[in-house]
Amino acid sequence: MFRIFPAVLLLAALLPVQVTAQEWAKKMFNALSHDFGTVARGADAVYKFEVKNIYKEDVHLSNVRSTCGCTIASIEHPIIKTHETGYVVARFNTPMFTGFRSATLTVNVGFTLADGRHVASEVQLRCHGKIRSDIVFNPGSAKFMDVDQGTQNEKQVNVIYAGRGDWKIIDVKSTSDYYEVELAETHREWGRISYNLLIRLKENAPAGYLKDQLILVTNDQLNRRIPLDVEGRIIPEILVSPQSLSLGEIPKGERVTKTLVVRGKKPFKITGVDCDNGCLTFHADDESKPLHVVKVTFDSCQAPAGKVKQAIRINTDRGDNIGAVLTAYATIVQEKGQQPTGEEETTTSNDDTYGNQEASHSNDLEGTTTAKDRGTTKINAQWRSRNLVVH
Repeated sequence: MFRIFPAVLLLAALLPVQVTAQEWAKKMFNALSHDFGTVARGADAVYKFEVKNIYKEDVHLSNVRSTCGCTIASIEHPIIKTHETGYVVARFNTPMFTGFRSATLTVNVGFTLADGRHVASEVQLRCHGKIRSDIVFNPGSAKFMDVDQGTQNEKQVNVIYAGRGDWKIIDVKSTSDYYEVELAETHREWGRISYNLLIRLKENAPAGYLKDQLILVTNDQLNRRIPLDVEGRIIPEILVSPQSLSLGEIPKGERVTKTLVVRGKKPFKITGVDCDNGCLTFHADDESKPLHVVKVTFDSCQAPAGKVKQAIRINTDRGDNIGAVLTAYATIVQEKGQQPTGEEETTTSNDDTYGNQEASHSNDLEGTTTAKDRGTTKINAQWRSRNLVVH
């Protein structure tokens, strides 16, 4: 007769919990693998795995390691608050390696429960791709960093090929409307061929971060397409703070008022606010100045119980593309005795995964004011948005 010892029983009981614990961490990642494709030697081949915190507690990305030097891993924004995003950055080491390469990245993810217990997990991410030895980019990508919105900018990339004497770049393609490309052959002798790419960022590029690719189409039937990364940061003419407006938990029937600060490099007028949610009202003035203070009031009377997420765009007289964008978040809480009036958006607390304990994270910002509905009349907007009130 075989006897099963208590220690073995305990280990068997813990194993399913450990496997399940990995799933809460995986849910935050936008992908668990990435194919770099076929890239030139020296190319800047970078992929960012997005990690969005869908829980109430702060999530920590504490460490990442790679199984191969062909992929260099790092972390951006290691502490991720609710609704915010961090990144695990995978950089294909194209200057040092050639041929087909693959790597597994292991990320440590953790959070702290309300009772002080720390919960940790690991997520594995897989990367692979092929680095060509016959083509070199110098520099490895076109980087348009810190370009003012509405201005034009140019970058040059040299393409060097060693191989067939009849090799040619016959076209350059892009899925974006923001670039113009000029291609010029600069050298062809003894199987060594060089091209110069002039990449022009157009004035209509939107504010924010750009991450695109140009595709070099060649006459090589085996490897016709070569990607070239284009990235940049377009500094907006109009800035709004905060960009993520957290209204917190609001009991049904109450109001919350927050303040937005809208800044510009030049004096401007706020001409309207685009927002589909009728529960939000915006108070601004019609003066032309470089700084505006906008009051935002959320009236929960008309909103169903549950999570609310709303995109907001502030328009100005500087042009159709010159404005500011932000997102508002709120949770409508039913008062006792009330029945739910709508479905709740799926947002989970880490405490729900580990014992349904009380969540420790609070999204409330300083300066929040709440008040019962006092019968105030909501004024319709006089401009593009029905929710903008002009003083």
